[in-house]
Amino acid sequence: MSKKLDNVLQAIGNTPIIRINRMAPEGVNLYVKAEAFNPMGSVKDRLALGVIEDAERRGVLKPGQTVVEGTSGNTGIGLAMVCAQKGYPLVVTMAENFSVERRRLMRFLGAQVVLTPASDMGSGMMAKAMELAEQNGWFLCHQFENEANADTHSNTTAQEILAAFDGEALDYWVTGYGTGGTLKGVARVLKDQRPDTRVVVCEPDNSPLLTSGIIQSYRDDGTPAVSHRGFRPHLMQGWTPDFIPKLTNDAQQQHLIDDFMPIAGKDALRCSRELARKEGLFTGITGGATLAGALQVCANAEPGSTVLCMLPDTGERYMSTVLFEDIDTEMSEQEMAISRSTPGYRFDVEGGAADDEAEEETPVAVEPEMVEFVEQVVNDAQQPVVMFAMEWCEFCWSVRKMFDHFGIAYRSIDIDSVEYKQDNRGGRIKAALMDRTEFITIPQIFVGGQFVGGCTDIFDAYKDGSLAPLLSNARIELDPALDVDPYQFLPTWLHAR
Repeated sequence: MSKKLDNVLQAIGNTPIIRINRMAPEGVNLYVKAEAFNPMGSVKDRLALGVIEDAERRGVLKPGQTVVEGTSGNTGIGLAMVCAQKGYPLVVTMAENFSVERRRLMRFLGAQVVLTPASDMGSGMMAKAMELAEQNGWFLCHQFENEANADTHSNTTAQEILAAFDGEALDYWVTGYGTGGTLKGVARVLKDQRPDTRVVVCEPDNSPLLTSGIIQSYRDDGTPAVSHRGFRPHLMQGWTPDFIPKLTNDAQQQHLIDDFMPIAGKDALRCSRELARKEGLFTGITGGATLAGALQVCANAEPGSTVLCMLPDTGERYMSTVLFEDIDTEMSEQEMAISRSTPGYRFDVEGGAADDEAEEETPVAVEPEMVEFVEQVVNDAQQPVVMFAMEWCEFCWSVRKMFDHFGIAYRSIDIDSVEYKQDNRGGRIKAALMDRTEFITIPQIFVGGQFVGGCTDIFDAYKDGSLAPLLSNARIELDPALDVDPYQFLPTWLHAR
């Protein structure tokens, strides 16, 4: 990891294998392969790079061509990274019920995310991706049936495992499955190179498709023809779509799987949380589920056995899910008691800072030059909406969000920015401003020369209807179709207080 890399894609793979200490039963060696150490935090970084570079080699992906794929999130995030680095536009289709942080990450990386109805399940998002590819001539990744997916795991993940356990026992390898790429790619190498290793596949206990006895039908291209009749909605995002992927079916038909392990959702949550608190390892619900399966294997394994478990991603993909429902953003009673145990910097007393450390801001004289500047800015008919602001103040950003939402053009005088730093010009402007308004806080907002107030003042002026005529007098009309509660633009930590 200390090597210099030519680009981020060279950081994919070679993820650590880490011993589990406090959670592992005595007498059994339990390890996890922590795929969160990939650049975008999941095992799907491998898939993304493998599929794109295979398509490039075969000439089916042209320079500048749009890439499209249906995904529960991690594949899309990996593809967004790869496509950003290589210069391909990316469109991702994703069912609306997957965690919102996934779609935000993809959009942050430059991808476009098209949501599909939750009722259409994984099949719906895949069908939408196929529809878009066919209509627009885009490259469809086909992650669930693309052999390049399995090949990349045979060439990387499996080789890393073999190297790590070279000359040592590896009695069990435990994994879940999403596309089946990790399962097929690693399992076939283990069966060839380490036939003594038993391959254990975990499934949701309420949606065990592989052990259902119900055959999955496929089209000629390997895509599923219908949803699997045994599928039921389950907790593990990224595991077990509403069909058996072709790559997963290949692994089963080729007898690469030795055992199946049903996993309860509550056990997945428990193991994810315990892994963080007892081992310092941060994984999501699917990682917790796979670890739950590995612990069941350990409980029945011979003393001295060695078990390796896949942890597919990071827990940060699940912060809006049930995994974090008991994790509060506010201080608990115990944390409040810790706060109260010393006198300063508290929310429950007047003035948070300790008295002996508090410093008052040195007063700045009101200068005629700065008074004239403020008057010119406030009464500029060409820029009738003006905000005196701090560059990174969250209240100022909340007002900016409101203005942007309504398409209100405005001028922002950021008195703490580099532009106003020389000779304390920002502080001198603030002194003249406060002398004019008798207002001591920032932001301060003017419309058509009239002082409206600060952040909550302009929110209230919008809500009580007094802002609209001020804007109208300045030839700015509010679109009634954009009506919102402006308080939603405040940061979430302010909503909670």
